[in-house]
Amino acid sequence: MSRSRATWVGFTAVLMWALLALFTVRTAPVPPLLLNAMTFGIGGAVGLVWLSVTRSWRDLARVPPKVYSFGTAALFGYHLLYFSALRLAPPAEASLIAYLWPLFIVLFSGLLPGEKLTCRHVAGACLAFAGAAVIVMRNSGGLSFDHGKGLGLAFLAALTWSGYSVLSRRIGHVPTASVAIFCIGTALLSAAAHLALETPAWPEGASGWLACLALGLGPVGLAFYVWDIGMKQGDIQLLGVSAYAAPLLSTLILIVAGMAPASPRIAVAALLITAGAALAARAGGRKD
Repeated sequence: MSRSRATWVGFTAVLMWALLALFTVRTAPVPPLLLNAMTFGIGGAVGLVWLSVTRSWRDLARVPPKVYSFGTAALFGYHLLYFSALRLAPPAEASLIAYLWPLFIVLFSGLLPGEKLTCRHVAGACLAFAGAAVIVMRNSGGLSFDHGKGLGLAFLAALTWSGYSVLSRRIGHVPTASVAIFCIGTALLSAAAHLALETPAWPEGASGWLACLALGLGPVGLAFYVWDIGMKQGDIQLLGVSAYAAPLLSTLILIVAGMAPASPRIAVAALLITAGAALAARAGGRKD
């Protein structure tokens, strides 16, 4: 597959992730670990279909166990943090904080062999963090303890996913079929943790169940496979900056759905974060 085609394939994951916040909110009151188990179970099933269509079963035997551990831990950790953040903080704010991961991908990719971190990278990071500050600094007297905790979990989620994405480039020889095992392993870990730590709560009505199904098929399913292709074979820095289409679309979708107010604060924060990512991505294509 050509580099440009792999980049376009990877970008389809961004379009699917734009719906992640909306679907996640619709699944309430399902607790995070149970939601992980349900959606990754569906995502794993998508992977089994992927393996059958591409006839990639034999490729799995060549993947080192440490790679399976790495991928499973990353997917499990990120989504536990993300789903928890959306339960503890307003969805638009938590979603935008979590979507600092495209900026981090750009920054971390500058540390890969053959790349350098430049002043443009640093300037882009400052712009993005300014956007995060606009979200956190409310005019209504500040965030409550619960909101602060939720935003903190969203920030950790951003670090987790960006680290996984960039390190995927370092293991580019590992076939995308391995993502199916990541999903299945994440579902099993989540189910075990749910039984030990959570009280079961199921989706409310048909719309809640449909939201779980949609999560598993798209944002928590097929998106991981196409993203893996993009990270390993495409333009990682271009994908990093283009990924900022997701938080903008995600916030717009939440506003249209009536789950977030169309306040100027959110618009300003989104523009600052996007401008920071664009500046950092542009710097990533240059060398000192």
